[in-house]
Amino acid sequence: MAETTAVGARRATLATIAEAAGVSLPTVSKVLNGKDDVAASTRAKVLRLLEEHDYVPVGTRRPANETLVDLVFTALDSPWAVEIIRGVVESGLDAVVSSMANAPHRERWAESLVKARRGGALLVTSQLTANDRRTLERARMPLVVIDPVDLPSPDVPSVGATNWGGGLSATEHLLELGHRRIAMIGGPVGFLCSKARIDGYRSALERAGLAADPELIRHGDFHHEGGYVAALELLRMPEPPTAIFAGSDEQALGTIEAARMCGLAVPGDLSVVGFDDLPVARWSSPPLTTVRQPLAEMGRHAGRMLADLIAGKQPDSRRVELATQLTVRASTAPPRA
Repeated sequence: MAETTAVGARRATLATIAEAAGVSLPTVSKVLNGKDDVAASTRAKVLRLLEEHDYVPVGTRRPANETLVDLVFTALDSPWAVEIIRGVVESGLDAVVSSMANAPHRERWAESLVKARRGGALLVTSQLTANDRRTLERARMPLVVIDPVDLPSPDVPSVGATNWGGGLSATEHLLELGHRRIAMIGGPVGFLCSKARIDGYRSALERAGLAADPELIRHGDFHHEGGYVAALELLRMPEPPTAIFAGSDEQALGTIEAARMCGLAVPGDLSVVGFDDLPVARWSSPPLTTVRQPLAEMGRHAGRMLADLIAGKQPDSRRVELATQLTVRASTAPPRA
């Protein structure tokens, strides 16, 4: 028999789902808990019925005044993450920070969030699958995605930056200095932000009447080593680039180290532009020209958006992009004559 909620609405139980699916209660429980020993067709049928009946697991509803939220990163091995955390804290939210990389069952992280019974969740550079969304929606968990890996569903609030515009301004800066052989080191191939930065780079070249050379576009991992490895490949080409736009500050610092290993001076022999404007950028040697991504502001904005959702208020816009801005320092100069 269906349970009755406080407002008088009837909520489906596992028995309701089992009866509708023509399976046993243990089978429904296995599907709900992500167990593997259920036939794919049965699993699909049960998941569809759970969604149709808007099933909410007993005990997963959070109190309306709950203020503790989860702040979930794909990984926490970057100063980039520290800036996001700082912004979220400044928004006034109390957050529990975790990393998917350390989750024992990464494929069921959404279920872990629900069981923790937080007030809401902020996901940073994370992929949100259809199953993840269903799990969070059934639990009525407010959710905001920061810097999404791929374009989220229109009804999932997200906060990002103008990555295309940042890629455009970085490349235009190098073109204005006189560079024509400009390389690009993007991030992971599937990341939306990396694709947008590369598209901005291509657009700047096209506006200058130059074709983007596929050999000059490489992909790293947004970390030092990825930039270092990709830059070494570029600098060892028969005709190396005179400038490199690295898709993150960490990759730019890796690029500068690669130039040093090749006996090249920055910016005398090679100009380098980063992306993020992390605090370390101004203290690098030389100080790094970079595109400022408003990381702390992104965290603050997302935090405030989530606080509104927890309070039952809908955001004015579900897809927010904050402006990037080129910051010119000493790692770029005109190419040698």
